[in-house]
Amino acid sequence: MKNIVILISGGGSNMAAIVKTAQRDNWHDKFGARVAAVISNKASAGGLVFAAENGLATHVLDHKAFASREDFDAALASVIDRYEEPGRPVLLVLAGFMRILTSGFVSRYEGRLLNIHPSLLPAFPGLHTHQRAIDAGCQVAGATVHQVTAELDHGPILAQAVVPILPGDTADAIAARVLTQEHRIYPQAIADLLRHQ
Repeated sequence: MKNIVILISGGGSNMAAIVKTAQRDNWHDKFGARVAAVISNKASAGGLVFAAENGLATHVLDHKAFASREDFDAALASVIDRYEEPGRPVLLVLAGFMRILTSGFVSRYEGRLLNIHPSLLPAFPGLHTHQRAIDAGCQVAGATVHQVTAELDHGPILAQAVVPILPGDTADAIAARVLTQEHRIYPQAIADLLRHQ
């Protein structure tokens, strides 16, 4: 069984979309894969409730309890690695996980660490993507699923979705429109990856 571990920091709507798709499309039988655990760096993350209600293992690792990023990442890796099975490495999915991971951590999970970013990368890496798209006069915005590399919001692109920027749009209006597409393309990109493994 290939175990999928999802990292969150908040409400976990992308995580929930992935879990629901995995259940609906029977990833267990189709790909020999399952969402096994959800880990958060915040005990208050609302997504932990959804995860527990859906029978998933949950873990909280408060990053503030660690002296350095490296210490936090080492502790995080030790929890993730509990879900490794012989010959079936964990697929690690970032879904609103608001921590920059160290290069050592990224290297450890290279090729099996995914993220979703609310812009059409390579445009607008980092924060405040929708406002930056408005300020730049863009006519479209969107989301990108990509493999994680040591460089923030870079790495091979696996899927993208485009939404229009409408006259008078606010960053919040664009964010809501983009989020519906994130919920569609993130599970789809993971399924595509599992299909070809």
